[in-house]
Amino acid sequence: MNLKRTSLLLVVWLSVASPFLLAQDKKPKNSKKDPDAIGERDVGKGMNWYSIEKEIAMGKQYAMEIERQAKIVDDPIISEYVNRVGQNLVRNSDCKVPVTIKVIDTDEPNAMALPGGFFFVNTGLVTLAENESEVAGVMGHEIAHIAARHGTKQATRGNLVNLATIPLIFMGGWTGYGIRQAVSVLVPVGFLAFSRAFESEADLLGLQYMYKAGYDPNGFVDFFERLESLNKRKPGSISKVFASHPPTGDRITTAQKNISDLLKERPEYVITTSEFEEVKDRLLAMNNRRKVGATPEDANRPRLRKAPGGPIEGENPDKKPKEGEDERPTLKRRN
Repeated sequence: MNLKRTSLLLVVWLSVASPFLLAQDKKPKNSKKDPDAIGERDVGKGMNWYSIEKEIAMGKQYAMEIERQAKIVDDPIISEYVNRVGQNLVRNSDCKVPVTIKVIDTDEPNAMALPGGFFFVNTGLVTLAENESEVAGVMGHEIAHIAARHGTKQATRGNLVNLATIPLIFMGGWTGYGIRQAVSVLVPVGFLAFSRAFESEADLLGLQYMYKAGYDPNGFVDFFERLESLNKRKPGSISKVFASHPPTGDRITTAQKNISDLLKERPEYVITTSEFEEVKDRLLAMNNRRKVGATPEDANRPRLRKAPGGPIEGENPDKKPKEGEDERPTLKRRN
């Protein structure tokens, strides 16, 4: 009788206690470090005075101003390719808003995310990258800024700037100097980057997004190292882009550690595609056509032009060239 009562009590106790035991046995996960939780987690939570609707409206205003001043690439092959890569990353991210992606024609190797899902990619990013995974790494980082709502979180902290000056506070990590060149807007340096904590979070999330989309996450690290190498060969050419958050050895090391600790190794990754090669060749050909007859060193030098059959300034218009003498313009020294 006592044995039956004891067994019955044990069964009752287990039925009541088992859910609690299982809950204790299941170790809590840091969702931001769990790529399997992508899409089910709210990485944008935190102090934010802006609703999603207001954030989208704000981003749309900024995007319209940038498009008004920058040169947007209208080549359908280029724009559709960049949009396809970006939307694949968005589908494998924590974004809660639709993302609009456009390409800016500028040599600076950057991309930038505005609040509310407006995203610009510079042609210089594609031409500097060696493969598609490197492009995906940069784009994943910027998409992370959108997903985590870093722009309006930063604005909530009091770092506000009005529309007339373009709030480049919303352009973190890979951006800043490049868009200033493209848009020709003077903005205080303090508005060119996110906080270091936001940059670290974007690195962490961006790695997961490109990994989930099937890309080799090491492409992210490779592009950092490529930028450092370029800056060593041409000092000053890249450093302004990273004035606030340079791609330091610590940042690269942290990315490598996150890859090792958080991302399970897969038998196959996407490194590059034939579409990437086609678009890169197309951009390089476009740049070559634009730069025919001019190098970066002499592109802005004054040039002497002579109208067909017209005299050179300071020369007697009745003077005839001697036989065998060409009619190239001649510069004369002033007394």
